[in-house]
Amino acid sequence: MKRHIGITIIGYFYIFGAIVLLLTLGIEQNVPINIRVGLEFLPELGVRIFISILFIIMSIGFINLKKWAYWSMVLCSLYMLVMSLSLAFNYQNQLFLGNAIFSASVLIYTIFNQHHFNYTHTMSKKNSN
Repeated sequence: MKRHIGITIIGYFYIFGAIVLLLTLGIEQNVPINIRVGLEFLPELGVRIFISILFIIMSIGFINLKKWAYWSMVLCSLYMLVMSLSLAFNYQNQLFLGNAIFSASVLIYTIFNQHHFNYTHTMSKKNSN
């Protein structure tokens, strides 16, 4: 089954974001990434590395139309939507509102394209007798 260009764009966008996150490990931000994802009790460096690896694995599965990656993307987008809205209200920062809009867009697009993730690669059993 051929995947939509949107699925490819979302997957590569998340891979790009993960790489940028890894390349900026030493750069301090106004709101650290561990606070942005609701893990303020964990060290920022560990959270950055974990999020980067998670996004790369999830994105590769998403691009390859894996069902587990579909559900990972839905859960991740929903979680990031809630966190971004919470941060937008707490910090009064439009950047978090933009993140919420992006997460909502990915969530909606992913849900409406679920049918691309419902096929399986099984061999026909025509000659099994």
